Amino acid sequence: MPRTRKILCLLCLIPSAAMAKSGSVNYSWGADALATMHDFVVTMMLYVLYVCYAIASVFVVVSALQIYIKMNTGEDGVVKSIVSLVGACLFIIGASIVFPALFGYRI
Repeated sequence: MPRTRKILCLLCLIPSAAMAKSGSVNYSWGADALATMHDFVVTMMLYVLYVCYAIASVFVVVSALQIYIKMNTGEDGVVKSIVSLVGACLFIIGASIVFPALFGYRI
């Protein structure tokens, strides 16, 4: 019987010792790191947006040349290609405005 009381007392003291240590930890460095990470992500978001604009502009030029070649050779599907190109342009413009606004950012 005395042995179980010692074990019970020991088990009761372990959680209180753990709780006593958690009150003295300084968590303020986490807020600074989070703010720094936020600034980094917003900066990278701008760079990614500019890279997407550059890639989209290359694709637009290639697609416009393909449409021009289709029109000169008399192939079918010219209207479909033009509509696809306009839709892609509207999407990239809309995505660069709507997606950041969805998360509360203004670019």
